[in-house]
Parts: sequence; C-alpha cells; structure tokens
Amino acid sequence: MSLAGLCRRGWAWAPALLLALLALWSYYAYVVELCLVTLTNSLEKVAYLTVFHVIFVLFVWAYWKSTFTPPQQPDKKFHMSYADKERYENEERPEGQRQILAEMARKLPVSTRTGSGAIRFCDRCQLIKPDRCHHCSICAMCVLKMDHHCPWVNNCIGFSNYKFFLLFLAYTLLYCMFIAATVFKYFLKYWTGELSGGRSKFHVLFLLIVSVMFFVTLTFLFGYHCWLVSQNRSTLEAFSAPVFPNGPDKNGFNLGVGKNIRQVFGEKKRLWFFPVVSSQGDGHFFPMRTLSEARNPLLANEEQWEEDDGVDDNHHDYHHSPSLSVEIDT
Repeated sequence: MSLAGLCRRGWAWAPALLLALLALWSYYAYVVELCLVTLTNSLEKVAYLTVFHVIFVLFVWAYWKSTFTPPQQPDKKFHMSYADKERYENEERPEGQRQILAEMARKLPVSTRTGSGAIRFCDRCQLIKPDRCHHCSICAMCVLKMDHHCPWVNNCIGFSNYKFFLLFLAYTLLYCMFIAATVFKYFLKYWTGELSGGRSKFHVLFLLIVSVMFFVTLTFLFGYHCWLVSQNRSTLEAFSAPVFPNGPDKNGFNLGVGKNIRQVFGEKKRLWFFPVVSSQGDGHFFPMRTLSEARNPLLANEEQWEEDDGVDDNHHDYHHSPSLSVEIDT
C-alpha cells in the first residue's frame, strides 16, 4: 500500500479514536474525580459506581462490536463464476453481456430493481446484488442490507452489525443521561462555590457539558433509527425507496412493527439488550409485504435455489423473480 493510502486509512480512524479517548476521559473523570474525590457519602459512592460500571460495560461492548464486526458480503452464488466471467469478458456485444447477466439472475432470489427496472449488478465486485445490498465506496465492497458508513466507528453498518449499532446508540444515550443526572448536583455545588475548586471542579463541569451535548445530539439520531426499524427501512431506503418489479414501494419490506423489530433483534427477547448475534435470516433474503405466491407466478425458480443452496424451511417467505434487463453499477 502506498504512503497516501496508509495516511487515508489512518485518518479514517481519527473520529473513532477521538470517541474512544473521550470515553476513557469520561471514565476517569466520573470514577476518580467525582466518585472517589468529590463524593463523601459511602452509600451514594457505591451506588453510583455500581450502576455506572454496568452501563459503561454495555456501552463499550456495543461500541466494540459495531466497530470490529466486519460488514457481511454476498454469498459466492451471487458472484460471477469463472466460466461466466470468461464468457462475459469475451462477449463484445452489450446485448450478449446483458443476456449472460440475465441468465445468472434467473437462478438467484432477487426481487428489487434499479430505478429503470433493471437487475442490480455491481461491476466492481462482479456480482448480482442481493435485495437491500449496496456497494460501499469507502469499504470497497458490496454490503448486505447496507444502512450507511459510519465514521465514528470507521465501519460500514449493515446486516452483520446493525443491531450492535442500535445498541451502541442506546447505551451511549443511557451513559450520557446517567452521568448528567448524577453529576448535576455537584456541578451546581462547584458552580456556586459550595465545594472548593481544584482539578475535580474542571472535570465535573465538563462532564455535565459534554454528556448533555451528546445526549441531545444522539436523541435525534437514535429516534430516527428507531423509526427506521419500526418501518423496516435502512437509511438508504428512507432516502430512495426500493424498486420492485411492480415499481417503487417504500413499505415493500414493512411487515408490521412487531415483525420488523424481531427481524433486527431476533425471536429471543432475552438477547435483545446484549450485543450478540440474534438477527433473523442471513442478509440475503427478506420477506416482502406485498409479495405472495398468488401474485408472483414466477416462484418456480425458488425451488431450484433451495435445492442448489440448501436453504432451510425458515426462508420459505423470501421470494424472487427472474430478471428481464440488467443495469451495471459503475
């Protein structure tokens, strides 16, 4: 890798590193400067430290998982085989290339289209895009159910880590709210001079200011993502509705609030609040609100996919239709 590439990669970690340093400072300021130095009531000190550490562990755990969980890429069945790639590259006629890609798409469970109604194909990754999959130019890969690329975790948020990202936002909000609520009384005491100044005063004052600032900012972001989950949309789909064979439909994946939540967090409610894998499916297949066998007579290919891929009965609602045209993503 060139020096410029190394510099870009290092610079990309700057926001995440800043957030990590801020979290470390907040830990020191709260535990040492507030609880160990400022507080005098032993019972209050133990209660604050106990609750703080529970929230802090959940916050760091979710942040770690959001940052270091790799974005999941499409299965090899969506990639061009060596023979198809050779045929595609040797075919000089655009019509012939489109026919090769159309033959590939007929074997795959894809339902969404481009705005012009064409099959979604990524020329950079050489694959037919699964439903809700998009190419991330920063990660240089196609990401299953891509939501957005987040600079604060230096990672692409998609199917593999969207639950972790939501929990990261939730526990960051809870972390800031707890700090602000417990620090406020001592902020006033330092401000009015009831407590003597010194190093602790500086840390306590800034703890409140920073926690309130982040709390207000993240409230809107977390609220927005809660709305997205309730509607079963990604950030990209909220800005541009997915296109189906019958046209755009912003509610195409909306199954109702309860089912939408379970699709992200899973069936086991005891796992909802922990950053562990529990989301439904594998990121390639998504049930659709308006799609049924009665309205889609082209489901014969689904049986062929299941025989080839070994898809279990849990995915019987994930339908597809063959492609009639192809548009290349460049």
